[in-house]
Amino acid sequence: MVIEKISLKCYNTFMKIISTKSAPAAIGPYSQAIVTDGLLFASGQIPLSPETGDVVSGGIKEQAEQVMQNIAAVLKAAGSDFTKVVKSTCFLTTMDNFAAFNEVYAKYFTGKPARSCVAVSALPRGVLVEVEVIAEVSE
Repeated sequence: MVIEKISLKCYNTFMKIISTKSAPAAIGPYSQAIVTDGLLFASGQIPLSPETGDVVSGGIKEQAEQVMQNIAAVLKAAGSDFTKVVKSTCFLTTMDNFAAFNEVYAKYFTGKPARSCVAVSALPRGVLVEVEVIAEVSE
């Protein structure tokens, strides 16, 4: 009989709430992001101006740009950036916007993380796009 020894990493359960004024405040009972065990779990970002809380004007490209700026602010507040994103989930109100959204997305996610992109019937505040990410952070 062979007994194999394995090493198990014990994870702590410490969670750090990430909050920055450089991204829109949460519009519900949730955090902008949580960091635990070296990973950032960011709530979905919609195209709200951090300064006014209003939806930015324009179409999918303008809204996607604002979403990416909001994600960048949350990542920065946690000590991370787009190169450390391992997974993104993208929500579009219509797949007719897929190509235009991808143009903006590709400028920011150059490392090509894993991704899901789905069409949904509606998003908060009537926006066209929402994106959430999971990223590595240095704790």
